[in-house]
Amino acid sequence: MIRPYHPNDKTAVLSIWRESSSLAHPFLTHDQLDQAEAMIRDHFLDIAETYIAVSDDQAVGFIALMENEVGGLFVRPSHHGKRIGKALMDKAVDLKGELRLEVFTDNPIGRRFYQSYGFVEGIEKMDPFFGHKVLELMFTPS
Repeated sequence: MIRPYHPNDKTAVLSIWRESSSLAHPFLTHDQLDQAEAMIRDHFLDIAETYIAVSDDQAVGFIALMENEVGGLFVRPSHHGKRIGKALMDKAVDLKGELRLEVFTDNPIGRRFYQSYGFVEGIEKMDPFFGHKVLELMFTPS
C-alpha cells in the first residue's frame, strides 16, 4: 500500500533513508550523512510531497517529490527486489507524468533501478553539497 506521508512518519522515513543511504552511498562520510539527515529532517520533509510504502503495517520505503523532481526514492534494503521502488515510482508518474532526478554516478543500485524503469541519462555534474558526481536523469511516460 502507498499512502501520503504524515509527520508521524518522520522517524521511519529517516531510518529508511539512513539504512538505504549507507548501502547505496558508501562513499559518503559519516559527517556528510549526518548533515544530509539533518537537512531532510529539518527542511526537506516539510516541503516535499512524500508518499510512504507500507508492508505489514510498517513503512518500508518512500518517494519525495518537488514538483516533477524526484528528491529521493529509498526502500529498506531488506525489501529490495519486492517491486516497492517500482510501485513508488509508478505513483509519482501517475501524479506528475514526466519526471527528473539526480543520482550519484557511484550509486550502481540506483542507476540500475532507474535505467530499468526507463529513465534516460542526461548530463553529469558535480553535486555542490557532497562533492561527488551526479547524473541527471529524465523519464517521459509513453
